[in-house]
Amino acid sequence: MNSAEQRAVLNILIHAALVDGQKADAERDSIREAAESLAGAGGSTAGAALAGVYQDVLLRRVTLAQAVASLRELEHRQLAYELAVCVCEADGLRNPAEAAFLDGLRGQLGLEGDTETRAHESQSAAIAGAAAVGGAAAYAAVAAAGGPPAQPGVPAAAAAASADIDKTILNTSILNGALELLPQSWASMAIIPLQVRLVYRIGKAHGIELDQGHIKEFLATVGVGLTSQYVEQIGRKLIGGLIGKAAGKTLGGLSRAATGMAFSFASTYALGHLAKRYYAGGRVMSTALLKQTYQELLQPARQMQQEYLPAIRQRASTLNAAEVIDLVRR
Repeated sequence: MNSAEQRAVLNILIHAALVDGQKADAERDSIREAAESLAGAGGSTAGAALAGVYQDVLLRRVTLAQAVASLRELEHRQLAYELAVCVCEADGLRNPAEAAFLDGLRGQLGLEGDTETRAHESQSAAIAGAAAVGGAAAYAAVAAAGGPPAQPGVPAAAAAASADIDKTILNTSILNGALELLPQSWASMAIIPLQVRLVYRIGKAHGIELDQGHIKEFLATVGVGLTSQYVEQIGRKLIGGLIGKAAGKTLGGLSRAATGMAFSFASTYALGHLAKRYYAGGRVMSTALLKQTYQELLQPARQMQQEYLPAIRQRASTLNAAEVIDLVRR
């Protein structure tokens, strides 16, 4: 995939991110921040490229039709559509505007009768549906029980609860790193629902009842936006030349392991420990302090990724679509 094709795929993804007018302003900010994050994290070339494509879309310098026309290879068109599905379903099941966009895009890309595209869409829908059903069931269970249990007041019990939270954070981080090792793009779709679920469980452990809206707002506040996280990950892979073949084939092997996996492991680990501090402290941290603390937690988390690389690879070797859907639904 050459640079023009990479930019075409990013153009399509940004169109997908902005298709819903109700969240367009928030998504513009989050995608801009994703580009700045790439540029500020030693990826200035990638950040500049993503920012350039973003401007192309906003200023209508390159239309969706022009971007589609740049993708002549079937596997590149399949990849663009797969990733657009991921972006549209980043914050849950697709809404009518997103569904209409994807229907039109599938036709423009000439994928109406493509069996691999249909199979990917079915898997993606299953994961998005599992996230919605699993989240609703969890919140309903808490409400039916009259709210989450009170935080233990006995020091020994509190210490045990803290250790359990730490274990949950680490296990979820390893799992999300492992998901990034899987070649199928739908595997990455499970990462955000698992991060949302992690924050929910941490809040519950501290006696705080959370809903999906609060958790998504918490993630966005610290800079872990839903759609922008996908766009940032994809930007790293595309502009970094890490994506080789699409549609369930190799997507960069060890090079991908060094980027996507590190990003997913570190962001999950830092997010979990930030949530633990925030809810244990009575939710008094300011927005600025939340963002600062998250960035401070990211650095050691990135260093830890190498330590847990064997565990991440081992976890990846055991994952399949059915298990991923089940993990998201819980």
